[in-house]
Amino acid sequence: MFIINTEAAIYKDNHYLICKRSEKEEHAPGGIALIGGKVELEGASSNILERTIIREVEEEVGLIIEGRPRYVHSTSFVTDHGEPVVNVIFLCEEFSGEPYAVSADEVADLYWMTPEEVYKHPDAKEYLKDYIRMAEDVRVKGIPV
Repeated sequence: MFIINTEAAIYKDNHYLICKRSEKEEHAPGGIALIGGKVELEGASSNILERTIIREVEEEVGLIIEGRPRYVHSTSFVTDHGEPVVNVIFLCEEFSGEPYAVSADEVADLYWMTPEEVYKHPDAKEYLKDYIRMAEDVRVKGIPV
């Protein structure tokens, strides 16, 4: 069975919100990433992916997502511990509040980075660069890749 994970490409003024993951995180500790987390069991429900990303963003960085997150891309991978994951990326351009690390156990630091800064960052994995490229395509062209 898969873990279902959502991630938010949070965009403001030509910058994306990027977090440095806590060293305590099970998957990719200390790496830089988008904000996100796992779908929790809710029984029968609709818009579970959108609700998950809205909840995770508020829980991790204190932002309130307004409007509907836009689908960007989905992929699958296996964690460092051998768990299969389906990962779904959303673009979030409408939000309120100022981001902060709600829990140091999850988020060590936050950065607003331009796409170019992400592409050149020495700690940015190829998948993160791909997510930002795809989010830019959705943001500019209005369609998922």
